[in-house]
Amino acid sequence: MNRKKLQKLTDSLTKNCKHFSKFEVKCLINLFYNLVGEVTERQGVIIGLDRNAFRNILHMTFGMTDDMIMDRVFRGFDKDNDGCISVIEWVYGLSVFLRGTLEEKMKYCFEVFDLNGDSFISKEEMFHMLKNSLLKQPSEEDPDEGIKDLVEITLKKMDHDHDGKLSFADYEQAVREETLLLEAFGPCLPDPKVTACVHRTETKASYRSSSPGLPGLSQKEFEAQVFKDPNEFSEV
Repeated sequence: MNRKKLQKLTDSLTKNCKHFSKFEVKCLINLFYNLVGEVTERQGVIIGLDRNAFRNILHMTFGMTDDMIMDRVFRGFDKDNDGCISVIEWVYGLSVFLRGTLEEKMKYCFEVFDLNGDSFISKEEMFHMLKNSLLKQPSEEDPDEGIKDLVEITLKKMDHDHDGKLSFADYEQAVREETLLLEAFGPCLPDPKVTACVHRTETKASYRSSSPGLPGLSQKEFEAQVFKDPNEFSEV
């Protein structure tokens, strides 16, 4: 991308992106093109990160290991559903992913957890996400029963209108009462400050300890590296 186009894109994104400065937007654009690689811009050719490339970033950079959650995060970034994350989707997506308000993060997380997009998180969806995310205990005879019990406990705590599923209103009320419930069904955000492998809440430790060799970067660590020099960025 030539300097004039880069400047125009930076100005446009900065104007519409309240969580990043102009310098930070420029760094994220540079990082995007570093990750995409040298691609010649041609009419009709989509330049962006496909599902595998983006999942690799989530896995190698932020330590995510749950395929189902990573797929939903990809869909959350890919707003036009073209199977590719554009530079605009990249910057806007990271704005919420890294620095979103509680309201923005609640909306984002709920969309990640609403696997079929029907505006509810059903018992079945809870079961699948918790089964994928929680560390399996080899001593358990029937781990599915334990997960079913956990689903019932979660519903009891979060299902305020008692209809057997979570609406956004249920989820929002529960998270406002207890913010740890933001990622109740699996980690889909980076840790804000601490190094990913230490000082986690017990919940997150149990989710991610299935991949002890992949600590991942916290939000602050990622930002410190990228906003210093995106050309030196390396995926963990």
